[in-house]
Amino acid sequence: MVPYKRKKTRQIHIGDVAIGGGAPISVQSMTNTRTTDTEATLSQIRALAAAGCDLVRMAVPDMDAAKNVGHIVRQSPVPLIADIHFDYRLAIEAIHQGIQGLRLNPGNIGGEDRVRAVVTEAKAAGIPIRIGVNAGSLDKKILAKYGGVTAEALVESAMEHVHILEKQHFYDMKISLKAHDVPLTLAAYRLMSETTDYPLHLGITEAGTVHSGIIKSAVGIGALLAEGIGDTLRVSLTGDPVVEVKVANEILKSLGLKEYGPTLVACPTCGRTSIDLPAIAARVEKKLEGIAEPIEVAVMGCVVNGPGEARGADVGIAGGNGEGLVFRKGEVLRKVPEDQLVEELFKEIDTILEERKNK
Repeated sequence: MVPYKRKKTRQIHIGDVAIGGGAPISVQSMTNTRTTDTEATLSQIRALAAAGCDLVRMAVPDMDAAKNVGHIVRQSPVPLIADIHFDYRLAIEAIHQGIQGLRLNPGNIGGEDRVRAVVTEAKAAGIPIRIGVNAGSLDKKILAKYGGVTAEALVESAMEHVHILEKQHFYDMKISLKAHDVPLTLAAYRLMSETTDYPLHLGITEAGTVHSGIIKSAVGIGALLAEGIGDTLRVSLTGDPVVEVKVANEILKSLGLKEYGPTLVACPTCGRTSIDLPAIAARVEKKLEGIAEPIEVAVMGCVVNGPGEARGADVGIAGGNGEGLVFRKGEVLRKVPEDQLVEELFKEIDTILEERKNK
């Protein structure tokens, strides 16, 4: 796979996770539990980490949540970020509680003096800040200047707040420009990438439910990554945040930017298909969920072209009439009955993984 040339950005650290400066692109998600509920929040954080999440953000809507941050931070398997809106004192308390990163929307946190107060505390604690500009909360003056929400408006808003931090000699930050509109998001990030070398956090905000949200996120985030833009990302979906992490990693994997578990190659079926390929592919996909090792597995519907078309796969099966072939790197190993295809496939997968382990 052709590697993408990434734009060089300055590097920051959230806990032990490096962002920018050539570091691997990190995956983020956000808990949807009450941050005051320590056990529920930790349970979700652990599930996210197990799915391949590098950083987890938590909502801190009130002082009770802010004061509970420390209990969660001390037991979390990954660095945590506090999501702060409206009350700057919550950010300061989260810092005191040991949070490793902050996400602020300066447009709704109050005047420059309040932002300055947070920056002073963050600087002393070595905590990076994400400047999160949202299309839905731009300053009225900027909206009037540009006649509405535009890429230029988003970038100018972000840079205004960047300059506030830079005045205090604070440079430990990354930037996000969130909108649910994909073309607007693309234009904003492209412009921001030309404007500054701060690392960029990618995302299509409020992307929607799993079906539509995955498509919008894959198109928007994928397009930017393919242009070398972006240092960390979140896929924002309605529902279980673990799904966000899996989708984010699949986006990175599809671009060759990350090795992440198995890759399933499955043909779309055609008139030559004479086995129940959709059911077989679904069974294989489900069984692959328990494997963390990168391995390419093919499920093909035709013994005529299947092995050749999936020659790059580590292992695969190709269906015939009530039977099928098991093949490895395009070379046919054996013919087996249809009802044994999945079992025989996973025998080969186990063999490959064992061989790798013993190398």
